[in-house]
Amino acid sequence: MNDKAKHISLLSVATPAALLLAAVLALAWQAELLKPTPTDALLFVPETVTIEARSFKYRADGEYSKGTSIIDPPMVEATETLPLTIMKYQVAMSDYSECINDGGCTTPEPGVTRGLDIPVTGVNYDDAEAYAVWLSRRTGLIWSLPSDRQLAFAAGKEFPDDALGIDPDNKNPALRWLADYKREAAERKLGDPTPRVAGSFGVNEFGVADFGGNIWEWTTTCDRKVRLNDVGSLVSEDRGCGVYVTVGRHRSPMTSFVRDPKGGGCAVGTPPSNLGFRLIRDDRWYAVIARKYFSKL
Repeated sequence: MNDKAKHISLLSVATPAALLLAAVLALAWQAELLKPTPTDALLFVPETVTIEARSFKYRADGEYSKGTSIIDPPMVEATETLPLTIMKYQVAMSDYSECINDGGCTTPEPGVTRGLDIPVTGVNYDDAEAYAVWLSRRTGLIWSLPSDRQLAFAAGKEFPDDALGIDPDNKNPALRWLADYKREAAERKLGDPTPRVAGSFGVNEFGVADFGGNIWEWTTTCDRKVRLNDVGSLVSEDRGCGVYVTVGRHRSPMTSFVRDPKGGGCAVGTPPSNLGFRLIRDDRWYAVIARKYFSKL
């Protein structure tokens, strides 16, 4: 190959590579990936727990029906291939107040217990999302609400199993009504729903604190209704993304704008005692671009 041919060959490779690099840098610039980390970022970074990749089982979310009967959702076997970094504690009122003072968040529902070292409650889905955006900006890291599956992964043995234990082939609806009533009665006996100081409900096997206490946590998982035929095959699955799964001592689908669950808005079952949240951190190098350009797809 002569020198001219070599030059053309190199040029044919270098030009597309340079154009691709320019496009990546342009996306990174628009997504603020190249923006310097705020000088006070460490002041706002919360304490976290990193949970190593593993396989696990949990009860599927949603309402399942078989034929004309409501049945328990199945157990799901899942594998997370990447570690998950999650806040050790639910977002505290002291942290949320910083967001309010900075203009990034709105004031929570009035009339709920307040205290700087107590988890913030009286917040809806949009409030939690707004806090995640604000915290991402203040820390230069990417924070978001977890999905139901990610919360199951982090909660470990503390994640609720909502099964009522009724034979899926039983056609007597009274048995399910009775089981629901017993669960609601047991929930009422658990005591004071007043939010408590962070750490009051202990930590799980991974070091995640207060899961399954008296604060239900928002997730990004949309409520769904799954219909099976009489032999258990899938007929349809409908998701309602104006309603999101919240998780505490049991799952409770909540309308996204609700801040006080006792005032209504619970899609089904026993309402939560309180609504709060904790966030996960996305450490992937392309997380900023993915959040900016693909999170709403």
